Amino acid sequence: MAKSGSSTRYDIKYHFVWTPKYRRRLLTRVRQAYLSYLLKRIAAEWDLVIVEMEIMEDHVHWFVEAPPRYSPAHIMEIVKSIAAREMFAKFPELRRVLWRGEFWADGYYVATVGDKVTTEAVRRYIRGQRNQELLHDDPAQDAPS
Repeated sequence: MAKSGSSTRYDIKYHFVWTPKYRRRLLTRVRQAYLSYLLKRIAAEWDLVIVEMEIMEDHVHWFVEAPPRYSPAHIMEIVKSIAAREMFAKFPELRRVLWRGEFWADGYYVATVGDKVTTEAVRRYIRGQRNQELLHDDPAQDAPS
């Protein structure tokens, strides 16, 4: 369902996947519960809507709806920095395992998703725009007067 901003209507959803540094299996049940709380809090603070979320021992799946003012890179920068700081504060023993002070691996996966809109549907729509324009062109309007 499309959302509205001050001057926009949007339906932007991102599926993110990211991992702890070295893909270590650090996200135990207790840590998963705390990270889930953090991700919900971050989403609320940054106007993101969590559609689905799954936290595994060695990676996170986060499916969120976001306003167009945030790029996927900005979202990940926010999420990873806040979550890392808070996880280290709550679980200081993680600093011994992640001795370089980095909680998350550098990269992440992201895919865009829209409700009921596939890549092929968008391609067909865009291609159809040219055909519609050609059908509505009136050659008589182009003739000199």
